[in-house]
Amino acid sequence: SESERTGSISRITSTEISSQPVANMLATMQGRMPGVRITQDSGVPGGGFNIEIRGRNSLRSAGNNPLYIIDGVPYASDPIGTSSTSHVLGGSTSPLNSISPDNIESIEVLKDADATAIYGSRGANGVVLVTTKRGRAGAMKFSLGYSRGLGTVTRMQDLMDTRQYISVRKQAFANDNISAYPASAYDVNGTWDPDRCTDWQEVLLGGTAEFTSANASVSGGNASSQFLLSGNFLSQSSVFPGSHLYKEANFMATAGHVSESGRFRAGFSAAYTAQDNSQPTADLTREAISLAPNAPALHLPDGSLNWENGTFSNPLRNLEGKFSARTHDLVASANLSYALFTGLDAKLSLGFSDLRHAESNTSPSTAQNPAFGLTSSSSILFLGNTGRQSHIMEPQLNYRASLGSARLDFLLGGTFQGQKGLQLAQRGIGFPSNSLINSLAFASVVQATAQDDTEYRYQAFFGRANVNFRERYILNVTGRRDGSSRFGPGNRFASFAAAGGAWLFYREDFLSADWLSFGKLRASYGSSGSDQIGDYQYLDTYASSGTNYGGVTGLEPARLYNPDFAWETSRKFEAALDLGFFSDRIFLSAGWYRNRSSSQLVGVPMPATTGFASVQSTLDATVENTGLELSLRTVNFQRE
Repeated sequence: SESERTGSISRITSTEISSQPVANMLATMQGRMPGVRITQDSGVPGGGFNIEIRGRNSLRSAGNNPLYIIDGVPYASDPIGTSSTSHVLGGSTSPLNSISPDNIESIEVLKDADATAIYGSRGANGVVLVTTKRGRAGAMKFSLGYSRGLGTVTRMQDLMDTRQYISVRKQAFANDNISAYPASAYDVNGTWDPDRCTDWQEVLLGGTAEFTSANASVSGGNASSQFLLSGNFLSQSSVFPGSHLYKEANFMATAGHVSESGRFRAGFSAAYTAQDNSQPTADLTREAISLAPNAPALHLPDGSLNWENGTFSNPLRNLEGKFSARTHDLVASANLSYALFTGLDAKLSLGFSDLRHAESNTSPSTAQNPAFGLTSSSSILFLGNTGRQSHIMEPQLNYRASLGSARLDFLLGGTFQGQKGLQLAQRGIGFPSNSLINSLAFASVVQATAQDDTEYRYQAFFGRANVNFRERYILNVTGRRDGSSRFGPGNRFASFAAAGGAWLFYREDFLSADWLSFGKLRASYGSSGSDQIGDYQYLDTYASSGTNYGGVTGLEPARLYNPDFAWETSRKFEAALDLGFFSDRIFLSAGWYRNRSSSQLVGVPMPATTGFASVQSTLDATVENTGLELSLRTVNFQRE
């Protein structure tokens, strides 16, 4: 329970989640959890988010992602798009869009070593626990919801008008002692109208986006069996000119059962999501803030694009092409438990996820200046396909007992996880007509620009002991032995541990204060490892040279075998004070933490064929974070 925990956990519930008209669950967490920093990659519908829990833990750009657990099933958050196709979304597509906020009962973020230790290396950067809604015993209940809203860019940048802009431009030339303006300086040499003034933010980003959300559910059951069926639909447009829609449909089913004796329990959940995203080929924001205010009009009188005699790169050229992404995602889990005898429970958790993603990006010849004389023979189609399957099995034994004034709780378990991934990026060049640009079969030249086929295995054995003495003094100790296929044979396994303690001093006899309804001191320290380095990084690997010579494409070394490639290690310490005032109406939490993450990359001798001298170097990288977290909210511990 929240009152007796020794770790640092932040939580929001469906009440807070359902009040926000957003498509990605991470958007519901923004500004609501101390120590959790969430930023959006792109304002385009369907764009992803970056999350950092208590700062950066790794120097690797992709080494800071937390572990996502959906109803006990790990969910891979690695981007599923490719930079060549999804640059409108910031270069990658986030799979977290598949998790509908309407289906979420609560989101918990585990931050310190004690809270995350049970997840081992997978939780080195924090853990995000997502619990979906469940059916409840009682009469059949139907629920319908519908919302519709409008959105605009609320804050535009304050840019210069034409007079100010031309003055600055002329001063820049004067600073370089240039008196005759270059022929390409159309904004100041008189080619473009010096009296024309347009705020391109209003033109390119000043539209109104529409947001529509609908959901329906039915639930019910009796004391032994419950069920829930729900469906959700979401549609969102953008502020860009034209019609660009992001659509998402989700169906979820859950069921739970308890035997008459109460010894056997079973739960099942499955959610299927389909997404369809159609956007322009590029985000128009950059051009909206960099285009000269006296640039020409976007359209000619006949409605065609204006290229102003080749002096103008019309930003609406990005609407000639089209970005399209379709995603299908299935997440299913089952939980079985049986009470072997009083105090001892056996539990088995099973999970499966299957994701399929396909995206395309077209660059037709009509997106180029007609002065170049390009035809459909120069049009380009980019395709990206991603497939990802994962499965997990976690057996556990949980024993609870009392010994005098002490309450004991022991947990033993194991994790066996596997994941397979496939990603293929292709490019087609030259088409008989731009109307055929969406079919790779009509391309004159077809190239495979990237292909990755990966397999990942993870296993761990863990134990946890919790002692609660006199409902005042709590000690929690966790230990793990983790193994990952991402390291060399000598470094695949590592051990990690954490301990946390708490003193509920408000229950002491010597403390009696009407204004203080709760008081707890807690601290934790522990270590965990991270294997977010990508697959096969320690092996000799080769890549395509990209050069065709005599009809043969060669290979070149991508990296050398490194048996010393090892875990990143994070050590975390935290001390905190939790206080409740005035019958739990006000709850204050203040905590200080320090995280230290280190990694060691040992170099390997370079072969003479590379042209470099033989070296043996060591790179030690350390990242430290120190911070103070404050949280003020309302809570009622007596209801737990």
